[in-house]
Amino acid sequence: MRPALEVADIVRAHGDEFRQAHAASLSARQKRVLRSIELCRTAALGGHLEQCDKCGHERNAYNSCADRHCPKCQSLSRAKWLEKRQAELLPCEYFHVVFTLPDPLAKLSLQNQRQMYSLLFRATAETLQTIAADPKHLGAQIGFFCVLHTWGQTLTAHPHLHCVVPGGGIALDGRRWIACRPGFFLPVKVLSRRFRKLYLRYLGRAYAAGKLRLHGDLEQLSDSKEFARYLAALAEIEWVVYAKRPFGGPERVLDYLGRYTHRIAISNNRLIELKDGRVTFAYKDYKHAQQKKVMMLSADEFLRRFLMHVLPNGFQRIRHYGLLGNRHRAENLARCRELLGVVAPSTVPQRDYRERHRQLTGQDPLQCPHCRIGQMLRIAVLPAQVRVGWDSS
Repeated sequence: MRPALEVADIVRAHGDEFRQAHAASLSARQKRVLRSIELCRTAALGGHLEQCDKCGHERNAYNSCADRHCPKCQSLSRAKWLEKRQAELLPCEYFHVVFTLPDPLAKLSLQNQRQMYSLLFRATAETLQTIAADPKHLGAQIGFFCVLHTWGQTLTAHPHLHCVVPGGGIALDGRRWIACRPGFFLPVKVLSRRFRKLYLRYLGRAYAAGKLRLHGDLEQLSDSKEFARYLAALAEIEWVVYAKRPFGGPERVLDYLGRYTHRIAISNNRLIELKDGRVTFAYKDYKHAQQKKVMMLSADEFLRRFLMHVLPNGFQRIRHYGLLGNRHRAENLARCRELLGVVAPSTVPQRDYRERHRQLTGQDPLQCPHCRIGQMLRIAVLPAQVRVGWDSS
């Protein structure tokens, strides 16, 4: 069922004036995302005509834009990704660790997305692997994946990584599986300080190599002494690394991951109203016991905040490391199962989009909405009227 209000509705109502007001600052990528969302599942992208095989009811089914920033184009991508992860689950406890960049780095991150977010992945991965390999903690090679989120509940800049880690790893000599203590992965204070040290080290190197853009309020950091003071201040504050409650077992991991992996800055179901040029939406206030609250922004400010979270072309926001790294994942998983004394799960046959949709929503996308008995069959093609730049990565 279509939500009462969608991001697409806001773009269609106020996109033109927003583009005009911010013509000088909008990137080509941001303009393309606006265009994609605006045209998604409309006649402009084409589609096909369907007819019920029982009652003859007809409807137009228009194509999706497939952009990864579109709220309507995430379900099937998520389902495909989760199917691939299904066969990789190990019979052990799983942990969820979140690494967050401090607020003073938010503006720098927005001006240098590719560089800053890449450093976030690098520092996080190195932190987890080095602390886990330390005999004082776990003394093992581990595997994990990280998912980048760049937003807070009110769409402000809040870059952080959600890391999902099996509770153990292969001993450094490769001979046995070492499990974590029940309910405990690695000490967050140790992780936090190593993460801070590594990130600031790599950030300093990026600055020295001239890889950072410094404009507007950050232009003063072009002076090396100012930047050194900036780094020194960051080194004095505590960086947040948060270990959530463990999943408890592989059977709960996939359901949970579906809420994190292909999330965008705001989903349509959080939107409440668009009236008099203002957008009202729901959010959780995590600083006050996750209280449910409502925020109202001008359409211009809403779209500005939404577009802050458009990622650079080709930037991979889900990455795998260690034993789950792409190159040797299959053989590493086979070795983990051998050490754990379990066999690989049977291969799940690939399902088409209808089965995936059914699994995600409990609804049959081909059931006739009129008679609720027949199936909608494709009887004609509706040609596209325009083309947009697609980005489904």
